[in-house]
Amino acid sequence: MSKPFPHLSRTRALQGAIAGFLAFGLLLWWLLPGEEPPGGTIVFSTGSPGGVYEEYGEDLTGEFAKDMPDLKVDLETSDGSQDNVRRVASGDADFAIAAADAVESYAINNPEKAAGLRGVARLYDDYVQLVVPRDSNIDSVAALKGKRVAIGRETSGVRLIANRVLEAEGIDPAKDITPYAYGIDKVNELGRTIDAFFWSGGLPTNGLKTLAKTSSFKFVPITAAFVAKLHTQSAANRYYRPTNIPESAYDGQDAYAVPTIAVSNLLITREDLDPRLTEWLTRTVIRSRDDIGSKVHSAQLVDLRTAIYTSPLQLHEGARRYYRSVKP
Repeated sequence: MSKPFPHLSRTRALQGAIAGFLAFGLLLWWLLPGEEPPGGTIVFSTGSPGGVYEEYGEDLTGEFAKDMPDLKVDLETSDGSQDNVRRVASGDADFAIAAADAVESYAINNPEKAAGLRGVARLYDDYVQLVVPRDSNIDSVAALKGKRVAIGRETSGVRLIANRVLEAEGIDPAKDITPYAYGIDKVNELGRTIDAFFWSGGLPTNGLKTLAKTSSFKFVPITAAFVAKLHTQSAANRYYRPTNIPESAYDGQDAYAVPTIAVSNLLITREDLDPRLTEWLTRTVIRSRDDIGSKVHSAQLVDLRTAIYTSPLQLHEGARRYYRSVKP
């Protein structure tokens, strides 16, 4: 038996299909900040080998390729935060990760060059990890005097914060210790050529995870009172906050929390970068949090609610557009 008014069924089906297509199109329009993904080439500066900056940057590059297949990303390693800020300000890099204290310090010392710097997103916190062998008698910053200490590469964020921590304790990094310009890739020298190792990075850091498999180490506490002392020394030190390295942050290490310093990391760029490109890039950073976070633990802390707080930098116009588009 034939169905009555078959043309009405076909019409309704066609209307339903059109409605579904329009809804899908509207969803794509809302999700994507432009009609076509931007292309071209950008230089992205990360950090030293074995650090979280490098690992996170590599994974972000893979996510950029998914959303912007015509965008070529030249990924470059660097000494770290101070190097990255200089590279972006000078035009040697287009995007980079840098700690807020390094950004502020650069702005204080180079106000004209820093004027064009802009923020894209607040990412995750770095933890100062002052590491010594398990059997070391170094139990405080003061006990570093006269020791062989790795204080980070010359233009790294580690060097910046290590020097400030030492100076707050009245230790001259050039005279009162034997300083070593080691990055995290040299942490295996702990207990051999050096007595203590400063590192500032997300938790856990691959270099220390690797060391934990073969050597036993512990963290030297840096207390909240010490952080308060730092705040009195420089405007850039306002970005330091007291926190704790969680218990068992690394396999086989301390089974208790250790007080230390945290500072937020920012994804930075310049004002002259294309707003549309920056809008797409910002969306990818937020969208990829869970995927990257399954491999890089620190990335789990990227949060849309806090990403807009890129002090001391203003948000880039493209990043601002993205955050406005997803505002509830």
